[in-house]
Amino acid sequence: MAWIVVLLLLGGLVFLYISTHNGIVAKRNQADNAWSQIDVQLQRKTSLIPNLLETVKGFMKHESDVLVQVAEARAALVNARGPREAAAADQTLKSSLNTLFLMVDEKYPDLKAHAGFDHLREELISSENRIAYARQAYSDAVTRYHNALDSFPGSMIAGTKFQRKELFQVAAQDRQAADDLAIKF
Repeated sequence: MAWIVVLLLLGGLVFLYISTHNGIVAKRNQADNAWSQIDVQLQRKTSLIPNLLETVKGFMKHESDVLVQVAEARAALVNARGPREAAAADQTLKSSLNTLFLMVDEKYPDLKAHAGFDHLREELISSENRIAYARQAYSDAVTRYHNALDSFPGSMIAGTKFQRKELFQVAAQDRQAADDLAIKF
């Protein structure tokens, strides 16, 4: 009779280990999937930039420094690795696009009325909304994953096998710059 109790206890512990381990793996995979959704939306956003630059280039012949800023910020975002770099590069791109859009609004009414430019601006707004949604989903998935790693029995099972994930966060100075900047798109 005692061996049945021991066997059931061992079986329960094995089941607990397997289900906890699989739960952590599932949460890690959900966080990875959520990051890939951010990456897809950032790619969508960066693919719009060359068309935008081509559209404004003819109108803004004397504003080449702004166009170069946007192009460099786009390149930084395309080459970003991981949430921290992507967040910083995305914030730089937003800032340079805001500068471009402010300049268009103030100095180039013909460009502002251009249908192609207006369409690209709307697409960028749509991209920003999708990125914000994807960031929220990623943050939620990473938080669930971290909770699984930090709580019992996950903390005992996770050990060093599972690594924590970086949250998609904006640096404090970038957050202040974004708060100070009037978003025009």
